[in-house]
Amino acid sequence: MGVFGDYLGSLESFEALTAERKKQLAEISKRRGRDVLVFAADLAKGGGPLTSINYSDLLPINDQLENLHGDKLDLILESPGGSGEVAEDIIRLLRERYKEIAVIVPGWAKSAATIMAMAADEILMGPASSLGPIDAQMGWQGKVFSAHALLEGFSKIKQEVVETGQLNKAYIPILQGISPGELQSAQNALDFAKTLVKQWLAKYKFKNWDVHASTGAKVTDADRESRADEIAGRLCNHGEWLTHARSLKIDDLEGMRLRITDFSKDANLAEPIRRYHTLLQMAFSGTNIYKVFETPESQVYRYLGPAVPPPQQARLGDVPIILDATCPRCTNPLRVQANLGQRRPLQAGCLPFPANNKLKCPACSAEIDLGDTRRQIELQTKKKIVV
Repeated sequence: MGVFGDYLGSLESFEALTAERKKQLAEISKRRGRDVLVFAADLAKGGGPLTSINYSDLLPINDQLENLHGDKLDLILESPGGSGEVAEDIIRLLRERYKEIAVIVPGWAKSAATIMAMAADEILMGPASSLGPIDAQMGWQGKVFSAHALLEGFSKIKQEVVETGQLNKAYIPILQGISPGELQSAQNALDFAKTLVKQWLAKYKFKNWDVHASTGAKVTDADRESRADEIAGRLCNHGEWLTHARSLKIDDLEGMRLRITDFSKDANLAEPIRRYHTLLQMAFSGTNIYKVFETPESQVYRYLGPAVPPPQQARLGDVPIILDATCPRCTNPLRVQANLGQRRPLQAGCLPFPANNKLKCPACSAEIDLGDTRRQIELQTKKKIVV
């Protein structure tokens, strides 16, 4: 039986799943002899603003680092990408604390997450792991798209005008909707990503590259910079990969002369990585958690849906928990009271937490499912909601 099937039949609660996940994370740390930090998003919940790398990730990452005390770090990374600027800030945060960093990619680390991987002294991947092309994503007219695709599209329009001597009228609405400044921003975003990758590869990944394997000649700083520039150029070449979501496997990366450690060849390490990644996906699929920041001893979860109070407040148990929600149909603001352990008088302006988890809006009768919210509260407080 596979790992997923094994766990599916044996883990009866989220608490049991969490305990087993922590066990496997601690095992990775033990076998590697290093601190381990997880920065993971649920790729199945999409690549929008919530799951992407963004400014709000800095606080929980810094918070989790306070629980670690070594000088070497393994960063387990699972992300669809996001802000290159935030990726730079995260790497700076990690580099200030650790003299050596490895990035472990058990699944996907695309776009800006690939940029982060290029800042590692060592990159560990397996047969199912993927990095991705480095192509800055931009927001325009409510949509997110490739900066490279934008520039390439305008280049083709320009070339067509040069060749035909006229502008196709179909292009006029497009040209009216974007300014020269936005085109320059797209170019700047591409240049920024490539520069980061080049600098980080030369400074970190290649710092211990001393001898050319083919000739035995000594490696110079110019050699490191040249190799870094070559790899950065290929990773940023959208024309080669054609799609931003393209998966770059170990063979693809080694074809660029980028050395990757295949953790599947070390059975002692591969087993806990595979088990941890499976448990992480189970945690995502069974809840509305969309991001996990964790160490073997601590964690921060990000949830979709109505707000849940912080664990320290919930653990007090001497006051009811008040949830703020909004009706999805009429946008009526709602306050819901959840009593932990014992019944308490209903506070003014509050609705009681529904026994069947189906909250009915008093204004329009629309139903809001609070099932996930109940599970989150009871998980955090280790107490049952009493109705």
